[in-house]
Amino acid sequence: MPSSAIENPGLSPRHHRDADGRTLKQALIAGIGRVLAERDLLNRINVFPVPDGDTGSNLGFTLASVRNALRGMSGAHAGAIFQRMASEAIDGARGNSGAILAQFLQGVSEPLAGQRRLGLCPLAAAVDIGALQARQAIAEPREGTMLSVIGAFSRSLRQACDQGVEDLRTAFARALAASREALADTPKQLAVLRKAGVVDAGAQGFLHLLEGINDYIQRGRVAAHGEAQPVAADVGVMVGSEIDTDPTHRWCTECVLSASSIDRAQVRLALDALGGSSLVMAGTREKLRVHMHIDEPARLFDALSRFGEVRARKADDMLAQQRSAHVSGKVAVVVDSAADITAEALETLPLQVVPVRINVGAQDFLDKVSLSADAFYALLRTSEHTVRTSQPPPGDFRRLFEFLLSHHEEVLYVGVSRAISGTLQAGESAASGLDRRVHVFDTANVSGGQGLLARHAAERAAAGADAATIIAELEALRARTATFAYVRDLTSAVRGGRIPAWALPITRWLGLVPLARIGARDGRLHVLGIGLDRRELPRRFVVRCLRGIDRTTAWRGQVMHCDNPDEAERVRAALVAQLPGVECPPVFDAGSAIGAHAGAGAVVLALMPKLPPSPR
Repeated sequence: MPSSAIENPGLSPRHHRDADGRTLKQALIAGIGRVLAERDLLNRINVFPVPDGDTGSNLGFTLASVRNALRGMSGAHAGAIFQRMASEAIDGARGNSGAILAQFLQGVSEPLAGQRRLGLCPLAAAVDIGALQARQAIAEPREGTMLSVIGAFSRSLRQACDQGVEDLRTAFARALAASREALADTPKQLAVLRKAGVVDAGAQGFLHLLEGINDYIQRGRVAAHGEAQPVAADVGVMVGSEIDTDPTHRWCTECVLSASSIDRAQVRLALDALGGSSLVMAGTREKLRVHMHIDEPARLFDALSRFGEVRARKADDMLAQQRSAHVSGKVAVVVDSAADITAEALETLPLQVVPVRINVGAQDFLDKVSLSADAFYALLRTSEHTVRTSQPPPGDFRRLFEFLLSHHEEVLYVGVSRAISGTLQAGESAASGLDRRVHVFDTANVSGGQGLLARHAAERAAAGADAATIIAELEALRARTATFAYVRDLTSAVRGGRIPAWALPITRWLGLVPLARIGARDGRLHVLGIGLDRRELPRRFVVRCLRGIDRTTAWRGQVMHCDNPDEAERVRAALVAQLPGVECPPVFDAGSAIGAHAGAGAVVLALMPKLPPSPR
């Protein structure tokens, strides 16, 4: 007869004293399932520390990787289950809440190493350590958050152990009740929650984890696969919070620091000197997940690189998240950073950007996030290593898609040409399991052309158009949208192996400047012609780009440059003169997607027709 009531809740109380690894694994999976089922609501009530609406997505992303790891384990004892859970949580943690939860699980796992079965008193002692470590992980711990609910859970388990309670199921139910009371008190402890009429989202997420575990403990296997119970009706929902993120700390920045021995005190001193906020450090002496809100993510990554290897870099623009969470409209628009879009459009439109990765030797950067345009072109000119770009992992897309789906009916990803990058495929992979609510559109373009199409999509989404309408309009625009460029220096193309080495001295000697086009029907790069390196090059380049254009149509244009603003200004002036009425913003920096291939000195021009206003 099995001795765990978790496996068979029909047994008498005297058999309810402990749980083996298999039972523990199923209970944890049930708890994680409850959090995942409620992540949209958690996003909607997220107002602290900033109302960026992503707590549910962050907890979900953190725990989804844990669940996948647990499902792959068989025959493991209770201690091994917790150790694996903690390790996966630290690797996959996202946001304040995910990092705090990861450190809690790490603290719980340490004293349970080697425990084959899980009894009440060992669990209570381990949860005490987890609660302490979770609090120590936060630079400025606050009551009214997940810490308060974790503390209540810990105290209740300890009290049950001290009172000689032997029934694990009964003790857990009591601790869950204490945790519910602590959650209900969170608005009394934080004014921002009280004003919004909500409980703390991270604390609610931790309670969901406990509730799912308790369902399995009390009711057995069926509860692990059942529907989550509805959240109590007295839990409020945020629907219109003002955007009040500190603009000097707008980037929610995270990474994992790995070394043979990490001195947390020294790391903390280095990070305190950066002047950021919401610092959380979760992990072990060998692996540390760092979370901080900061103005320049590169400063955080650079500071940590002095202590070991920095990987899993991530930075979310919380102002953009808030715009997406609170703007009206059925559709949220996502674009990858291969697109070049004006700063004004990014600041005012509900556009979310997934950064491409930039690799320079052993260094990795997030495009347009942890590497500025000036720094990128300095590397391009001076680095002895080839500057390469690589696609974001599907997880970056999936995390963003899930967050946006909690605030919008549909998501539209407007991606870089499939013919020149695997980034679109990464987005498709992430979208494949999301109930067809995420749509992927291949722009057959890059840089400015992709940016113009993405901007149109975001404008139409903000106006209330649905995904089908926007995609139909993008399809009508795609065939007539193109990106043109002339390349001043073929060094990058030669170093990257895209053209033979002998081409470089010949073009320099003859003063030849290759002209290229991306777009039209196949989304590939095509040679448009050869120009001569003379003062008239910008004007002649525009003449070539406008050859055969329908001048009765209204056009949108963009002029970008790869560290060559003077010639870009001349290209823009020529465009405005030769195509009167064109809508063209001031010139701006081209991103790495074009810069890594075209090299420093290149100038880029993109054109797209303007559709007439849609009838209301």
